[in-house]
Amino acid sequence: MSRVAKMPVALPKGVECTVAKDAVTVKGPKGTLKLLQLTGVEVGVKDSEVSFTSTDPNTAKMAGTARALIANMVKGVSEGYQRKLELVGVGYRATLTGKDLNLALGFSHPVVFHAPDGITITVPTQTEILIAGADKQRVGEVAAKIRAFRPPEPYKGKGVRYSGEKITLKEAKKA
Repeated sequence: MSRVAKMPVALPKGVECTVAKDAVTVKGPKGTLKLLQLTGVEVGVKDSEVSFTSTDPNTAKMAGTARALIANMVKGVSEGYQRKLELVGVGYRATLTGKDLNLALGFSHPVVFHAPDGITITVPTQTEILIAGADKQRVGEVAAKIRAFRPPEPYKGKGVRYSGEKITLKEAKKA
């Protein structure tokens, strides 16, 4: 049994977890998330805790994985996840039109990104983008897709970067 799987996941107030034969569903104020049952792992809900046991010694590490995934789901439906992106560069700006994010990133055309279901995108300032949602994996995936439109370049650092990301700048070529 893995050390991670030995720790039960506490369910906060307003969050409920149901275990079916094929999936585990976590429901809370921020939404509902579903995880397909992992082979070799038994999930049990008792009082306000979710516990994990491995049915096979060869798949003991999967119990730890299941625990981590369900802990992320519980945090997501209760608090939610968010990721902040910053636009660095002259003329780089973001605007929101409905659910569409319009980005001016120095191309000859604007880049339009449509927010998927379960993800909310807000633009506090023209150079900041805030991505929020209940599913940690989807929030990170959307942030990575937006960053991929213009990743930070290594000479001036212009582009879309995560908030707090350190860009190591290269020295320019000397004559």
